[in-house]
Amino acid sequence: MIACFLVCFSSLVSSQQTTPVKVIFDSDMGPDYDDAGAIALLHAFADQGKAEVLATVASTKYAGVAAVLNAFNTYFKRPGIPVGVPKGWALELKDFQHWTDTIIANYPHAVNHNEEAEDAVTLYRRILAAQPDHSVTIITVGFLTNLDNLLKSAPDKLSPLDGKALVKKKVAKLVSMAGRFPAGKEFNVDQHPQASHNVFESWPTPVWYSGFEIGEKIKCGLPLVHNNSIRNNPVKDVFRISIPLAAEDSSGRMSWDETAVLVGVLGYQQWYNVKRGKIKVDAASGANTWVNNEKGDQYYLVEKASPADVQKLIDELMQHQPK
Repeated sequence: MIACFLVCFSSLVSSQQTTPVKVIFDSDMGPDYDDAGAIALLHAFADQGKAEVLATVASTKYAGVAAVLNAFNTYFKRPGIPVGVPKGWALELKDFQHWTDTIIANYPHAVNHNEEAEDAVTLYRRILAAQPDHSVTIITVGFLTNLDNLLKSAPDKLSPLDGKALVKKKVAKLVSMAGRFPAGKEFNVDQHPQASHNVFESWPTPVWYSGFEIGEKIKCGLPLVHNNSIRNNPVKDVFRISIPLAAEDSSGRMSWDETAVLVGVLGYQQWYNVKRGKIKVDAASGANTWVNNEKGDQYYLVEKASPADVQKLIDELMQHQPK
């Protein structure tokens, strides 16, 4: 049943998408572990020719986050994908399950320390300046720190444009796992509320939000953990370690970040409708509300397909093995 669903789905997508989506992936890569599922999906799409991964950027800077990103990229046969880490102030939140330590200890990585990674904003500016106009999709599944700093960046040797102008010229859309809709509080937003307010108030391209309520119903990871044919896989290790440590994860981990990658690469139309308007984030508390506007250029996802169908697809993609 799953195989039929995926074959039919893949045929539909292939007929609609002919060129890879150019992606910059911005992630806190812990404290939660749906980031591991998200980067697995991203590489699966890259192997299918549906995505080109331009960079992987950390929005936190706990010791080792650069090594973790590089270890995943290396496992999926793309060790050369550049890694960025904030060099100024940033949160340093880390996973309590210590799966990041396991990844660093057990999987190859050429980047060993955060100091070896490029400054996050410098990497953004370098990558964006080199891309065709309106060609890049930024998928952010963590804090908004980097994007706030990017918008505030000044012209430099990489581009004569300031950050906001550079984004407007080079970025096609931003897809963000952020917010709770139509109103509420969500972790990625409220951990750095001022940055979230700044970014979502002034971002100069269309924005799609996959809110807390979308990923909350999609619980993934158990098929990967129970697949005995998959061995020495860092994504499997993350879910194998983490699922037993929380009773709420007994049916699988809620899949917030994976949904952002899914719609960032393949679009939302097969699974979701959207509400059009603009998010409003309180700069002090991080609480968000929504203002409907049929002429707005921001959108939040609303369920159309069954969460169970999306769960099947994500679970299958998370079992992808590198070419």
